[in-house]
Amino acid sequence: QVQLVESGGGLVQAGGSLRLSCAASGGTFSSYAVGWFRQAPGKEREFVAAVSWSVDMAYHADSVKGRFTISRDNAKNTVYLRMNSLKPEDTAVYYCAAGPTFNTDPLRYHYWGQGTQVTVSS
Repeated sequence: QVQLVESGGGLVQAGGSLRLSCAASGGTFSSYAVGWFRQAPGKEREFVAAVSWSVDMAYHADSVKGRFTISRDNAKNTVYLRMNSLKPEDTAVYYCAAGPTFNTDPLRYHYWGQGTQVTVSS
């Protein structure tokens, strides 16, 4: 069982950058895939990016490709999401999640953090 805590959200202007962190406690990410999802008010939760721990592969949604980068630090048991060139449409609560398989479906992820708010102003 893994507990996840997100941090790093905040208010930035369009074009700015943030780095989100997802730290695990009560376990490690070594047997999981870890994904980032976001949800804006009135919108469905959508996939942002994911990284596999067993296989060193990553995938980013088309909407963020070239701007966001997911990465992991095994020693710190932490996953990051670096966000550059932020746009107002990136405004959402961002969640990290862990699951048994590398995928884009939120239903396939078992453990979830509480989320961190990212607000991008114009």
